[in-house]
Amino acid sequence: MHPQNPQKLSASEDRQRWIALYVLCAGMLMIVLDATVVNVALPTIQDDLGFTSSNLAWVVNAYMIAFGGLLLFAGRMGDLVGRRRMFLSGLGVFSAASLLCGLAASQEWLVAARFLQGIGGAMTAAVILGMIVTMFPEPREQAKAIGVFAFVASAGGSIGLIAGGVLTSAISWHWIFFINIPIGLVTAVLAQRLLADDRGLGLKAGADVPGALLITSALMVGVYTIVAPAAEQGWTDSETLLFALGSLVLLVAFIVRESTAATPLIPLRIFRSRNVTGANLIQIFAVAGMFGLFFLGALYLQRVLGFDALETGLAFLPMTIVMGTLSVKFAEPLIMRFGARTLQFPGLAIIALALVLFTRTPVDGNYWEHVFPVMILLGLGVGICFPGLMTIAMSGATPQDAGLASGLVNTSAQVGGAVGLAVLATLSASRTENLEADGIATAQALVEGYHLAFWIAAGLVLVAIAVAAFVVRPVEMPPHPELATEPEGDLALVGADA
Repeated sequence: MHPQNPQKLSASEDRQRWIALYVLCAGMLMIVLDATVVNVALPTIQDDLGFTSSNLAWVVNAYMIAFGGLLLFAGRMGDLVGRRRMFLSGLGVFSAASLLCGLAASQEWLVAARFLQGIGGAMTAAVILGMIVTMFPEPREQAKAIGVFAFVASAGGSIGLIAGGVLTSAISWHWIFFINIPIGLVTAVLAQRLLADDRGLGLKAGADVPGALLITSALMVGVYTIVAPAAEQGWTDSETLLFALGSLVLLVAFIVRESTAATPLIPLRIFRSRNVTGANLIQIFAVAGMFGLFFLGALYLQRVLGFDALETGLAFLPMTIVMGTLSVKFAEPLIMRFGARTLQFPGLAIIALALVLFTRTPVDGNYWEHVFPVMILLGLGVGICFPGLMTIAMSGATPQDAGLASGLVNTSAQVGGAVGLAVLATLSASRTENLEADGIATAQALVEGYHLAFWIAAGLVLVAIAVAAFVVRPVEMPPHPELATEPEGDLALVGADA
């Protein structure tokens, strides 16, 4: 294969390249599915292993801390040792950890295995987008390929709700983990055959061990602050503030280290690119808002409308179908016709409208009247803006730094999701508790709490629109990768983006 020069590819080589894309997306789907498939099975896991309500959160938190903390490091290491090697290693770790999760016979066993699973997930997910933009450097093909990736990354969560409901109901919760093993093995075999063996820049080009330890520690402590003390003890609790301060100190130390290191792990000039910085900020705010809807929307369906796990998953299916149709079929022509930046405005506006509509859901709501329209709008909004957002985020990356940019995109999504979920769930629960204390019926108090969260989520998406308007500039992509002449191992600043 000659992924860097697609015009010289034969028909069979070009077909192999697109099959390789689907293999990469299969790996991403496995990672994304795992983030939501576990949520459906949590009540069953709690009963089987004897988790308390507070301890049960660690089944999710252990994964999120490892995954969110290691994404940037894994992305850069993919640039250095080879993204294909990092992808395959991640699949191996993730599959082995899935086996351990499925065999778990105690709380400690499951939580430890979930942490290991998060490590494998970070190694796998961090380099996928970098490999895609390297395999498809021509703008039109790249837009189409990123559309497929964006669909998988965005829609996988709702697919996970359905899969989790089916597996947990039909067999047992153990199979939500066992199912990853054959998927991981098949994906690894196909990746071994189809993905080009990139050797990377070598560890000498950026093996910044102190920097790696600082950024990984900062992100892990930061994610822990968000998903653990903040959710359980309150945002002003002394333990929460202590961990937040520790994360900030580690982050400052990392910035100081990277500004002085001869071969930094993460070249700081990446953040001089307005589009790279802006796209990641958009993703943080937009994902923060949407994560709240997915989580609290599922709770509304289950705790207010009485849906079971499978019905809840199916309720999100219309969003997945619309999103998939737009992302796969229309992402490339829309991006080429209107530009990636322009698409952010209608897409994010539709997402904000969907969130506002969800603030009108009543206690005696009807799915087809109150929820189905929201799902259609969400699918439209995400399908319109997210493929373009991925294009903007990767527009300034050279082939040598594609793994780093890919890891940054995944990190911003993870941090945005963690922050959004913790903040919105905490404020929603607090609102519900206060209303119940005032004598309001539980169902009405729950709905009022969800409504508050949805209003805040809509506000977060409006902030994302403001970032798109004032930070991001139109993407000017060169027609051929040979036109990019930036120094090896650094990040390009394309046209007006500098």
